[in-house]
Amino acid sequence: MNQAQPFPEPIEMVPHLSGCPYDSYAKLREAGGAHQAVKPSGGQVWVISRYDDVKALLTDPRMSIEARNSRHGYQGFGLPPALDEHLMNVDDEAHARLRRLVSSAFTPRRVEAQRGRVQAATDRLIEAILPNGQAELVADLAAPIPVAVICDLLGIPEADGADFQSYTRSLMNPNDPNRPSTRELVEGMTACLVDLIERKRTEPADDLLTAMIAARDGDDRLTENELTSLAFLILWAGFETTVHLISNGIAALLTDPQLAEAVRNEPDPHTARMAALVEELLRRDGPMLTAIRRFPLEDLHIGERIVPAGDTVLLAIASANRDPQFIANPDEIDLGRTSGHLGFGHGPHYCLGAPLARMEVRTALWSVIHRLSSVALAVPEQDLPWKIDHRQHALTALPVTFTAQPTR
Repeated sequence: MNQAQPFPEPIEMVPHLSGCPYDSYAKLREAGGAHQAVKPSGGQVWVISRYDDVKALLTDPRMSIEARNSRHGYQGFGLPPALDEHLMNVDDEAHARLRRLVSSAFTPRRVEAQRGRVQAATDRLIEAILPNGQAELVADLAAPIPVAVICDLLGIPEADGADFQSYTRSLMNPNDPNRPSTRELVEGMTACLVDLIERKRTEPADDLLTAMIAARDGDDRLTENELTSLAFLILWAGFETTVHLISNGIAALLTDPQLAEAVRNEPDPHTARMAALVEELLRRDGPMLTAIRRFPLEDLHIGERIVPAGDTVLLAIASANRDPQFIANPDEIDLGRTSGHLGFGHGPHYCLGAPLARMEVRTALWSVIHRLSSVALAVPEQDLPWKIDHRQHALTALPVTFTAQPTR
């Protein structure tokens, strides 16, 4: 027998399933695995909340990521083909082909070569704030680190990366009254990427964008739309996810003295315990509340419900990662466990950039604790401003104080 629903269905995703919705997610898991919800735009979706269901559906071939399989004419951001023909919008062989072409450029050697550059970028940003005794660590650290790193990896000027980040952040905040129109943002992003690719064609170098331009598998290579779309995806994903994971992680350290002390005892950012910390932060405080939408190719039994073919399904990875049926004491950070979390997804769409993001986060967290003496939140924990969004668990600001120091 079904238990009483925690909210009348369809559930309003804002406010119930946005920001820090962990109490609401717990109610959903108790009441059943699948629930109908409605987005602020009015579109109705299914939210899948339990770990076993979410993990299974992330690899289920009956769950399509392609919008053409939506029976409701799903539009999303309505991006043009120049930005939309990427890994996160295609299934099966089309996805495998693109991943094969781009992964040949995203090698472990290329990622590992970034370690010193990640540390140098982090040190430079910390040096800039050291004399002040206070900072806002989203704007002053968490955001510029991924900009510097992804621009270095792709081989593009940092100023271009910062411009692109402003486009993507505006696109992700449709309710901002000061934001340009979606058309203006899309046109700006497209022009930016086309210009970057043309410049890279005339000035090739040992970087990811050059490698993507040259990437081929036999006689097969990326089309122009696929190339600009993949560059768009790498920039977007490389910025947004890492920014929020860094700032969420710093907030976790500054609200848990034992956790901060554990970091203080590590000799460098790349120890096994620092790696374990990042995995637990991805599980408990990961930046993505839901995976990208899916569409069932046939009616599916999920929990006690039947989800019709073509309906929009959101897999609540943040709920799955805190499911007590999956892991004991899910609200606690435990550096001694291996969790199998879904913070970077699971299956064929697992995040290609995960190793780079992990390295950036380890470096940022370790450097904040070791370089900013007596660092502390400048506001009470309950006053930290979280973005009201059903997609992202993200701080909009992270004000801190520390002992001012002269730069080295």
